[in-house]
Amino acid sequence: MKLNFKLLKKISEIPGTSGFEKEIRNLILSEIKGYVDNVTIDNMGNVIAEISGKKDKKVMVAAHMDEIGFIVNYIDDNGFVRFLPLGGFDPKTLTSQRVIIHGKKDLVGVMGSKPIHIMKPDERKKNVEISDFFIDLGMSKKEVEKYIEIGNSITRERELIEMGECVNGKSLDNRIAVYILIETIKNLKGKNLAYNFYATFTVQEEVGIRGAQVASLAINPDFGFGLDTTIAYDVPGSVPHEAVTSLGEGVAIKIWIALLLQIIVWSIL
Repeated sequence: MKLNFKLLKKISEIPGTSGFEKEIRNLILSEIKGYVDNVTIDNMGNVIAEISGKKDKKVMVAAHMDEIGFIVNYIDDNGFVRFLPLGGFDPKTLTSQRVIIHGKKDLVGVMGSKPIHIMKPDERKKNVEISDFFIDLGMSKKEVEKYIEIGNSITRERELIEMGECVNGKSLDNRIAVYILIETIKNLKGKNLAYNFYATFTVQEEVGIRGAQVASLAINPDFGFGLDTTIAYDVPGSVPHEAVTSLGEGVAIKIWIALLLQIIVWSIL
């Protein structure tokens, strides 16, 4: 199946940090409308789309719709914004990156930290922590506070582009899986499924898999699959005995160890 780059680009670029998934949720709802038998949104904000099958068995396929991001927690006297992370970040990826603060008006800012020119010798040797960063909006505190307040979400500002045989952009963890699940729903249209299929777009994965926990308890599936990204080991610095995945060599399948142990016990009994 040919990649629908236009749709993937839309899914990648739309904002939706953990707890702030409204816009990406609305996009998902508009894309799957007319392709499923029933759609519900639970109290957490998960989208559960059902396609009925012939047998009374439930298959749940989940893709989290949230992205890693930040939340505003302080604006200093010079208008610089401090923030807390929503999800896990590698601090070295943040230097000089553009971000968007979603307040009364979306404002573009840039990540900054203490310049090396004014660092003490011992500071230069230390790794920069997330707490060392601030966001420069190029505005005074008075101007910033017209649009931004504590509690506003922050996402990275990045266009999805084609790069050789790959794509490059933000939030492909896990928007690529959202794209795959949407395309799967569309391709199942008119098919006679053996089991009841629950395509589940979950929230708040990056802060504790919260949405998936709630959705799985509500659906109580017989089989469950989580669509997500994983690391490709075919990069400089990896070692052969660790290389369990390579880009372009197919999907990686991870089996939850508790389930594997249960299968072993069943086979013994």
